[in-house]
Amino acid sequence: MRVAFVSTLAFCAGAACHMAQAQTMIEQSAEHRFQLDFHVNDAALQKMLPAGWESDAATAGAAKDANIRMIFVDRMAIVGPDAKPKGKGSERLVYFASPVRKGEIKGQLILGGLTNDPADAPGAFGNFVSATTAKMSRTASSEGVAALNTEDYEFAAAGGEHFSVHVQFERGPANKGGGEVKFFDPRDPAKYQIFKTDQAIDITRNVSVPVPDHVKEFSYKAGGGALASLFDGTEKALSWDSFPWYVRTISTP
Repeated sequence: MRVAFVSTLAFCAGAACHMAQAQTMIEQSAEHRFQLDFHVNDAALQKMLPAGWESDAATAGAAKDANIRMIFVDRMAIVGPDAKPKGKGSERLVYFASPVRKGEIKGQLILGGLTNDPADAPGAFGNFVSATTAKMSRTASSEGVAALNTEDYEFAAAGGEHFSVHVQFERGPANKGGGEVKFFDPRDPAKYQIFKTDQAIDITRNVSVPVPDHVKEFSYKAGGGALASLFDGTEKALSWDSFPWYVRTISTP
């Protein structure tokens, strides 16, 4: 996500609406993700949002009450508009996204992240930090029809930021999804990128919808840096989501 934003005054209502003007494709990547949805302290989160913006957590469904997402990403193949590898061609990172709105304008803000690629810090959103530790491990085993995944991610930075997860879960049937969402620049929300995704999601545990609990082992650590106030021990995990494949195209208006 090394692209500069293009400013525009034309907004449309809804997170997934299409802009009338043409979009410029910046890059595309094939990814594997594990995402944790949380509800964190509303007042602490509000302090991190631009003036006039507010949290837009869902009131029903699998994302009910989730006002921030901790997303661990293995970007396995990054290509530019010419379909050739861009930069190093791969990246490991963790970032934090929050659903937000300002009146009828809806989208998400990326509030920060740690990356193993120094060229992607501070990144397009101005808040990525180069990781001094960036470890990832994924294994899969099966016996009969059951398939068991074990995933570990560990990121840390010189400023004290540290985010990690250990999870083991039985793979379930994944639902195909995707869409188009605007990610606004927290420094200047008049600027944004457009993420178009094609994905499969396996909800391995959720507190709001009646899905089978497939999580066998789970632990996480989060704190330090600009996001420390959000992870003060009062946060509540709401959903544990595996994305076995995730194709993301990043564009500007």
